[in-house]
Amino acid sequence: MFVWHEYGNAADAAQSLADAVAVSLQDALDEKGGAVLAVSGGRSPIAFFNALSQKDLDWGKVGVTLVDERIVPTTHADSNTGLVRRYLLQNKAAAAVWIPMVEDGKTETGLHPDAVVDYALKHYKQPDVLVLGMGNDGHTASIFPKAPQFQTAIDSSADVPLVHTTPVTAPHERISMTLGAIARTQNIFLAIQGAEKKTVFDRAAAGANREYPISLVLNHQGVDCHVFYAE
Repeated sequence: MFVWHEYGNAADAAQSLADAVAVSLQDALDEKGGAVLAVSGGRSPIAFFNALSQKDLDWGKVGVTLVDERIVPTTHADSNTGLVRRYLLQNKAAAAVWIPMVEDGKTETGLHPDAVVDYALKHYKQPDVLVLGMGNDGHTASIFPKAPQFQTAIDSSADVPLVHTTPVTAPHERISMTLGAIARTQNIFLAIQGAEKKTVFDRAAAGANREYPISLVLNHQGVDCHVFYAE
């Protein structure tokens, strides 16, 4: 299920999301002595990253990783790794421990999807806090409804936390957390903005269906998702 938080502008939503994520991270630090945060890429999280990076947390005990990543060199313009390094692992959050999905120093030809998944699995740590995004088609993470690996990605009974996906409606091969790994995360947040995404969200929230992968999170038994929406 989900809890709705609505804001009049993107700046307020980003700041409030950063506040909420920081509280959840602090709770994990207090309870376990460490915390793992998984974040999504794209352009929309930048303001959130900037706000979170300035929070007073024991960042040296916080691991930061990705919900999903494009299988491209970490220096590529479309790399989520590069985005997180530029905007989140700065200021106070520069002390955080990076948990990689794609190995640094690899060229495009050296990035075979199976090898990338193997590498990421060696470093994987189950997140305590997870921040999702949603595409206009209802995909979340890199779980795309038309991808040939879609069924594997949404099989909640499987223990595998990461999967290679081939989106047919977006560029680049991907590596993504599976629905099962997402659902096992204690603190889940979703950030969306604009009327178009609100329409998609409403359709997805109405019930679980394969057309909108985010619906499988929102309607997943045992999942509590806090949705931060800006007009």
